[in-house]
Amino acid sequence: MTGSSETGTAQSRAGEEHTPPFRYTAELAGQIEQRWQDHWSDHGTYHAPNPVGPLAEDGEPAGSDKLFVQDMFPYPSGSGLHVGHPLGYIGTDVYARYHRMIGRNVLHTLGYDAFGLPAEQYAVQTGTHPRVTTEQNIATMRRQLRRLGLGHDERRSIETIDPDYYRWTQWIFLQIFNSYYDEDARKARPIGELEKAYANGARATPDGRAWGELSQVEQRKIIDGHRLVYISEAPVNWAPGLGTVVANEEVTSDGRSDRGNFPVFRKNLRQWMMRITAYADRLVDDLDLLDWPEKVKSMQRNWVGRSQGARVSFPAGGEKIEVFTTRPDTLFGATYMVIAPEHPLVAKLTAAQWPGEHPQSWTGGAATPAEAIAAYRSAAARKSDLDRQENKEKTGVFTGTYAVNPVNGTEIPVFVGDYVLMGYGTGAIMAVPAQDQRDYDFAKKFELDIIRTVDPGPDFDGEAFTGEGLAINSANDSVSLDGMGVADAKKTIIAWLEDRGAGEGTVQYKLRDWLFARQRYWGEPFPIVYDENGLPIALPEDQLPVVLPEVEDYSPKTFDPDDADSEPSPPLSRATDWVEVTLDLGDGPKKYRRDTNVMPQWAGSCWYQLRYVDPTNPDVFCAPENEAYWMGPRPAEHGVDDPGGVDLYVGGVEHAVLHLLYSRFWHKVLYDLGHVSSREPYRRLYNQGYIEAFAYTDERGVYVAADEVVERDGKFFLGDQPVRQEYGKMGKSLKNVVTPDEMSQAYGADTFRLYEMSMGPLDMSRPWATKDVVGAHRFLQRLWRLLVDEQSGELRVSADEATEADRKLLHRTIAGVREDYAEMRFNTAGAKLIELNNHLTKAYGAAAATPRELAEPLVLLLAPLAPHVAEELWHRLGHVDSLVHGPFPVVDEKYLADDAVEYPVQVNGKVRARITVPADAAGEAVQAAALAEEKIAALVGDKTPRKVIVVPGRLVNIVL
Repeated sequence: MTGSSETGTAQSRAGEEHTPPFRYTAELAGQIEQRWQDHWSDHGTYHAPNPVGPLAEDGEPAGSDKLFVQDMFPYPSGSGLHVGHPLGYIGTDVYARYHRMIGRNVLHTLGYDAFGLPAEQYAVQTGTHPRVTTEQNIATMRRQLRRLGLGHDERRSIETIDPDYYRWTQWIFLQIFNSYYDEDARKARPIGELEKAYANGARATPDGRAWGELSQVEQRKIIDGHRLVYISEAPVNWAPGLGTVVANEEVTSDGRSDRGNFPVFRKNLRQWMMRITAYADRLVDDLDLLDWPEKVKSMQRNWVGRSQGARVSFPAGGEKIEVFTTRPDTLFGATYMVIAPEHPLVAKLTAAQWPGEHPQSWTGGAATPAEAIAAYRSAAARKSDLDRQENKEKTGVFTGTYAVNPVNGTEIPVFVGDYVLMGYGTGAIMAVPAQDQRDYDFAKKFELDIIRTVDPGPDFDGEAFTGEGLAINSANDSVSLDGMGVADAKKTIIAWLEDRGAGEGTVQYKLRDWLFARQRYWGEPFPIVYDENGLPIALPEDQLPVVLPEVEDYSPKTFDPDDADSEPSPPLSRATDWVEVTLDLGDGPKKYRRDTNVMPQWAGSCWYQLRYVDPTNPDVFCAPENEAYWMGPRPAEHGVDDPGGVDLYVGGVEHAVLHLLYSRFWHKVLYDLGHVSSREPYRRLYNQGYIEAFAYTDERGVYVAADEVVERDGKFFLGDQPVRQEYGKMGKSLKNVVTPDEMSQAYGADTFRLYEMSMGPLDMSRPWATKDVVGAHRFLQRLWRLLVDEQSGELRVSADEATEADRKLLHRTIAGVREDYAEMRFNTAGAKLIELNNHLTKAYGAAAATPRELAEPLVLLLAPLAPHVAEELWHRLGHVDSLVHGPFPVVDEKYLADDAVEYPVQVNGKVRARITVPADAAGEAVQAAALAEEKIAALVGDKTPRKVIVVPGRLVNIVL
């Protein structure tokens, strides 16, 4: 059977009349789990004390032996959880429980990232305020997670939609707004220091006038241009059908919104930007300090895209087109230029008429360059950046203008092409088709010159040569690169360009400043007002939070999906009593206008680890003593430069770039300003895998309920109709969802936890199979039966001594399980416990009782994986206190020593036999035993071995 068909089987099995009254069934498991969840909640079992403040009342923390474990913020979906969602949460819970049991002060909690578009769209559809549905969803998710027995400090749970939380999100925004990046100090500094530098003449104004000669508005505009948060005309993804801009990650590869499937256009809008580019070098360099998967580090390095090269100016039509190139040594091969459709020089470079003769393919069939470019830009606006980069069919149109290559004076045509993005480099490229495949494809299509400037060698028979080699065809009257390697050629041509003012060596980044505004309702309002000059003013801290107002209509004004010229009209713009406001900001009551955009959903998750540390503090976002205790850098040991941060952060790899990059940026600003002692938010990152599931489609290709499908003779049927099996993510649309509630009802939460942790390594994806859950349930039944009489409910434990063999296996299990828990190998920990339980069941299952010295360690070893049944058994074993804080079994080393050791015996490198000798046997004795072994003696015969190598405890190698 497939799907959840085993659920009914288990329930019917549990309900059979002959079931012993005290068997560990789903019903008994449910009673035990509810009782212990209530006990933990009532007694504050998982409360982690802070050094100072509201959460310090439980006592002082136990020295520096703390552990901060954090899960990535969940979004409270209306559909609730399926069994894939809690995988990481259970994993972190097992890890936290183990460390709590060995005596560490563990902070582990969970909050909710609750602002965002899904709740807003649901509100638009139903007319229900998004707060109502979001809070209902949070309540559902809390209930589902509580049922799994997660050991969270409930006092520390937060919601981004709580004004007491987003008050501090707004406060952090103001810290960034009121800062600038000091290039000399390589850190953020208060904006007031910059104002003083201008005022006292230590810093010159852009036009050289004295600071006092400037008007107040002129002064403010100069200062605003340096802020880490600023307003700019920026190209954004505008979805008229949604009435809002969307982030790059919210655009599909075919240029449509992932929600609603509306066309998305690139459009310049006046938007808030965060100057994350100022931190580009630190964001890259500090990755070396982090214990993160190398894959994620690589993704972040690529996203920042730091590269060294040169900026080169190409005169064109009375303007200068600036390009950045990592290969200035190939300049002599630049035969045309391409600028992005959004480039600010497009209009100025568009000629009135087509000049001279050129291939028809250059014009797009239009009568004038203006007509051709207008049509081309309109088409390009419908494509996503990803589509533009990956589209192999190169497109473009001639501007009618030629640029001058500064190294040889050659006139080269300037095209508009969508494979060049305004968000990368300067939005313009010099095209060297002989050295770049994309440029080569474009040149072939548009019949452009191809000049090779790097010698590819005699064996090269391709098109564009992208490797390194000696320069060729690269000389003019004053410089020659011919015969030089790439490094020398770069150095020589950069010096030549700088001497003539035609370029300079520089470092370039792919990273662009962060677009930090959405035309939505359900988000954090900006703590900003605008004065009569339209300039932004930060609200004082005592006016925070700026609370999101109630509105009747939550939807932004939407437009014809194809109306690229439409302009955003956010929902908050209709809340006129809230937008137009009279405030006294220190110079008497005045009228101001609030910002009608809201922050993006990323805002709340940029800093939530800091509020977990101090969630109820009304005076500061996080007390310095608490941040230093939970997140501060460890003392330098053995030359290790520790950046501080959360000790373990677990979540999916899909957040590798955006959330993690944004969070690191915010944290670094807070560090620069002295608000935190840690340089990084997350010291260690672990990416859990995913749970996937089979889905089934009928002959029409329509998904059918997976739990109703039956397997017969290797084929699958819904009733009598054959269906096709496929494999992928679990989800409602695929009709293959299994919920943790179903599993807990059918088997108990401990069984569900144990099964999920036993399916495979936590960092690997794995297929869900409901029929296999019963295996975990049977293991817990056997363990229960080992200690509890199923007929009477009496304890089956004695004071008898265990055998030497029992103790050896027990302590080997303790050693292995401790290591597995510490290294997050929960599947192998479970396997070791099954092995131990099977051994004890064979030894004592039919006996009167199990020795206590074996029973108690077994229960304690199980506790992180299956905490409810472990607590129940620990209580039945006579212990009054919960086992949550230990003890955890300790290894007795004497039981780890082997009495005998098995050696594989190799002859000329191949294993031919195995011998068993005493563990303390000397090398000579091991060699003698190997040569005397029957198979080895036959192989050696009357030959004298050239060499016999004994690797102690490992192997014997005989060389004949």
